[in-house]
Amino acid sequence: MTRLQVEETRPLLQQSERPITRTPLPWDQFWIILFLQLSDPLAMQTLAPFIPQLVRDVGVTHGDESQVGHYVGILQSSYYTAQALTVLHWSQLSDHIGRKPLILTALFAIAVSMFSFGLSRTFVGLVVSRVICGAFNGSNGVVKSIVMDITDATNLPKAYGYMPLPWMIGNVFGPLVGGSLSRPADRFPEIFGRSELLKTYPYLLPCAVSAIFTSVAWLVTYFRFRESVSISTPLWKFIKGWFLPQSYTKPFTHPESSHARLSDAWEANVEEVPSKPLPLRAVLTPKVLVMAANCSTMALLHIALTSILPVFYATPIELGGLSLDPPRIGAILAVSGLANGTSQLFSFSPLHDRFGAGVIHTVGVCAGIPIVILFPAINALARIHGMSLAVWLSVGVQLALMPSLVMCYSCMALYVSAAAPNRASFGTTNGIAQLLIAGGRIIGPALAASIFSYSMQEGHHAWLVYYFLMAIAFLAVGTSLLLPRNPSLWEDR
Repeated sequence: MTRLQVEETRPLLQQSERPITRTPLPWDQFWIILFLQLSDPLAMQTLAPFIPQLVRDVGVTHGDESQVGHYVGILQSSYYTAQALTVLHWSQLSDHIGRKPLILTALFAIAVSMFSFGLSRTFVGLVVSRVICGAFNGSNGVVKSIVMDITDATNLPKAYGYMPLPWMIGNVFGPLVGGSLSRPADRFPEIFGRSELLKTYPYLLPCAVSAIFTSVAWLVTYFRFRESVSISTPLWKFIKGWFLPQSYTKPFTHPESSHARLSDAWEANVEEVPSKPLPLRAVLTPKVLVMAANCSTMALLHIALTSILPVFYATPIELGGLSLDPPRIGAILAVSGLANGTSQLFSFSPLHDRFGAGVIHTVGVCAGIPIVILFPAINALARIHGMSLAVWLSVGVQLALMPSLVMCYSCMALYVSAAAPNRASFGTTNGIAQLLIAGGRIIGPALAASIFSYSMQEGHHAWLVYYFLMAIAFLAVGTSLLLPRNPSLWEDR
C-alpha cells in the first residue's frame, strides 16, 4: 500500500474510533410528556383497590364470591377492547394531522369517563365508562410516538429510562388514592359523614381526583406543548384523502414503477420522500411483525399477572387468596409501583448499555415463571400458618420480580423505533405495537380472572389458572428469542 493510500484511509479509521456524541434530551418538551404519562397509570391504579368491592356492591354477582373475579375481568377487558379498536387509528391519524389535537381530545374524554365511573351504580354503567376511557386512551400510543419524534438513536434509551418515572408515581399514588378515598363517608365520618353525594356514590371521590388531574394535564398540553410533527395535514383534507385515495396518494407514487403494486412504490420511494407517512401495508415488514409478536405476548403475560394480583389478594384464603381489604391491597400495589419505577429509573439505562435490550427483555419474561409459581405457594403458606412472616416475605419476593417484567415495555419501545420504516411512520408503527399490546390486555384479564373464578368453584382444579399463566410465560420466552440482541441491528434507515 502506498503512502497516499494510507493517508486516504486514516481519516476513516479515526472517524470510526471516535466516541458517539449523545444528544441532550429536550427537557422543555420532555417534562410535558412525562407529566402526560401520569394520567394513564393514575386512572387505572386508582380503580384497582376497590373494583372487587365495587363489583360486590352493585349486586351483579348476587352474593356469589366466586364470580367477583369474572366480572372484574370483564371490566378490565372492556377497557382494553375499546383501546385495541382505536389505538391504530389514533396513531395513524396523528402521523397526518399532528399529535397535539388528538391528545387534547383524549384527555377531555378520559376526565369525563372517570367522573362517569364514579357516578355509575350499575354494572352496565361501569362497563360503558371503561369503554369510553379505553377508546380515547388509545391515543396513549401517540405520547410514545412523541418521544420518538423529539429524540434520536443516541438519547432514546436515556429517554425511556425516565419513562417509568410517571408510571412509578401513578402506581404509587393511584392505589393509595383509590384505597384510602373509597367509601369516604364510612372511613372518615368526621369529614365526609354529612355528604349525601358521597354516601350515594361512595367511589366518586377517588375517581374525581383522577379526573381533576387529567383536566390539569389538558391545560398543560394546551398552553405548553409544541406540535412535534413537522408536516401535518388539516383534518378535512385528511378525511377527503381517506375517501378519495387517488387524490391523496398520487404524490407518493414512484414515477418509474407505474405498473408495480402501490405498496412496492411506497417502499421504493422511502428515501426520496422520507417525511411522508407510509401506508399500513408498507409498514408491515418482517421486523415490525417480530416486534409486534413480542409486544403481544409480553403484554399478555404482564396484564394477566397484574389483573390476578388484586383479585388474589381480595379472595378469601380458603378459596385460594389472602383475604386482604382494599386499603391494604392499595398499599401493596403502591409499594410494587414504587419498586417498578425506581428500578427502571436507575437500572434500565446502565443495563441497556451493558447487556442490550434483547437480553433484558428475555430475562424479564423469564421472571414471569417464578412469579406464577409463587401464587399457589403463598396461598399454601397462608392456609397453614395464616398471614405469617413467611407469607409476607413470599409476597415481597413475588413483587421484587415484577420490575424485570415491567422493564420489557421500555425494551420494546426501542425495538418499535428501530423497526419503523422511516421517521414519518413512527406513529403507525407504534400504533401496531400498541394494538397488539391492547390485544394481549384484552385476552389477559378476561381469561385470567375468569379461570381464577372457575378454579375456585367446587370440583375444579384449584391450580388451573396457574397452568394458564405458565403457558403464557413460556410463549413470551419463545417469542423473545426472535429478537436481535440490540435494536440497532434493525436500524437501516
